[in-house]
Amino acid sequence: MRTRLTGGWGESEAARYLARLGWEIVQTNWHCRYGEIDLVAREGAVLVFVEVKARRSRSFGAPEEAITPSKRRRLLRSAWTYLDQNDLRGEAWRIDVVAVEGRPGREPTRLDHYRDALSDDPQAML
Repeated sequence: MRTRLTGGWGESEAARYLARLGWEIVQTNWHCRYGEIDLVAREGAVLVFVEVKARRSRSFGAPEEAITPSKRRRLLRSAWTYLDQNDLRGEAWRIDVVAVEGRPGREPTRLDHYRDALSDDPQAML
């Protein structure tokens, strides 16, 4: 229960943050057989799949550390499935990660946005 509450809060905070940047939130919590895409958004002409990781504290590490190789594969497969199902294969797209720390019901103590987080650039995400 606590994990789901924290996750929902993190997704709401991430969506608010992206909306303040002028992004359009297209869809939330999109599911397919490979998993879930937390947020689908548009930054101008680019479709952005956003994985949100939220934690109340760093007791178990930073939120972004929860992006394992297996999770990366599921995110990529989910993104391709979304593109296929919505006839968007020719669109420019990428996957971002938003890491949120804090307590639900309060302002986040930290919110970091990693653009193109699954690129081959080792500096793209910690």
